[in-house]
Amino acid sequence: MSDWRTRVPLLLGGVAAAALVLLLAAPLVALVWRTLEMGALGPALRNPTVLAALRLSLVTASVSLAVALALGTPLAYALARIPFPGRGLVEALVEVPIVLPPAVAGIALLMAFGRRGLLGAPLAEAGVSLAFTTAAVVVAQCFVAVPFYVRSAKAGFQGVNRELEQTAHTLGESPLGTFRRVTVPLAFPSLLAGAVLCWARALGEFGATIMFAGSFRGRTQTMPLAIYAALESDLGAALALGTILVVVSVAVLALVRWVTRRQEAAGAPDPLVAEATGAPAAAGGPPAPATLRRTPPAEGAASPRHRADARG
Repeated sequence: MSDWRTRVPLLLGGVAAAALVLLLAAPLVALVWRTLEMGALGPALRNPTVLAALRLSLVTASVSLAVALALGTPLAYALARIPFPGRGLVEALVEVPIVLPPAVAGIALLMAFGRRGLLGAPLAEAGVSLAFTTAAVVVAQCFVAVPFYVRSAKAGFQGVNRELEQTAHTLGESPLGTFRRVTVPLAFPSLLAGAVLCWARALGEFGATIMFAGSFRGRTQTMPLAIYAALESDLGAALALGTILVVVSVAVLALVRWVTRRQEAAGAPDPLVAEATGAPAAAGGPPAPATLRRTPPAEGAASPRHRADARG
């Protein structure tokens, strides 16, 4: 009886897991299989329209990622570490685009940055037009994708042990140096995961882009928009474009997994951890960075520890 009660839940759980895996894998396998069956990949790679859409998607997604890294990292750090008035409101504003329907995001961007929009009208008077340009593609991608990076980076910064940062300060590291050499490496897995999610979300953005930037070949037609346009006239091209996106996504995920595993395999007790906890560093482990190694005090000068003992 006890074996029966144990096996039935395991069997049902296995069936449910297999059904979910099948649901996730079947569409991808069918897409790649049908593309290869039709022999559509080769002609698509020679199609100027497909190549232009692929190039535009890769460039705009990369630019959006650069914007996320440059602007999202300080914001994520502030949300994780610095209490300030209205922080809850800022956190809500950052997370709203994640759950916002893409069509709503597109029309909101149009009302804000269109020629008659809240900010678009002053920009138009200054000779700057965003709507239906390549810049609009980047703006739409940033609006929907950057929150994924900010949310992940915030969680990474919150998970960093602050005692290690204090140890770096004790060893004479500046605040910026501590952030660059201690905080960022410790939060790197979360930063990397957020960057990948941001880039992938930007690469696959459709709804906000088509409403705010339109679908003009060579200017605003990214891969998802090209797939939508090709469905009306050339199924083979649409399948090939979809397969290319699948291959790119899988390659990026594989690269991230490889980098993460290499970092975990090469991981050794951090010298700062050993300094903070008193544990010995691993034999043969990588040496501490030069700027974080304890330097002997100058002749006649007391070390920070001796000064603390004197004060005590």
